[in-house]
Amino acid sequence: MNSGTSPRILDRDRLIERVVLARNEGARIVFANGCFDVLHVGHVRYLEAAKALGDLLIVGINSDEQTRRLKGEGRPFMPEDQRAEIISSLEVVDFVTVFDEPTVAELLLALKPDIHAKGTDYTEDSVPERHVVRSFGGQVAIVGDTKDHSSSEMIEKLAVNPKQ
Repeated sequence: MNSGTSPRILDRDRLIERVVLARNEGARIVFANGCFDVLHVGHVRYLEAAKALGDLLIVGINSDEQTRRLKGEGRPFMPEDQRAEIISSLEVVDFVTVFDEPTVAELLLALKPDIHAKGTDYTEDSVPERHVVRSFGGQVAIVGDTKDHSSSEMIEKLAVNPKQ
């Protein structure tokens, strides 16, 4: 991935360095993640609510391969570097990184955020990485508006049926 497109898009090692510096200055670190294939208002509200929980918001974006595994063939519509650039341009987002593992567990262990923010399609007890987050003293928080928005649903609505 070309991380030169924005100074806020960092590889894991550089991101860890920035988190250590921020934590040493007393910052509360919040982590959010997703595919962000087709950005919609639900994503924006999720990220705004996540940022409200702390001082530094880091967003992990699923790699192209992992997005394809989660969403199916034909996805993502935008490559990971473009999705990262779009998310990094949001005022509430401090740093973005792309992860290639099937879950964010390894990234969470590397960063050890104070809060792992997930959307309202989860409960604190259904977040897959909740045990990982709690293992280093972090908290899981459910944020954003109700799950009334979906990239997949938007894509279905936008689909053009060929003429018969």
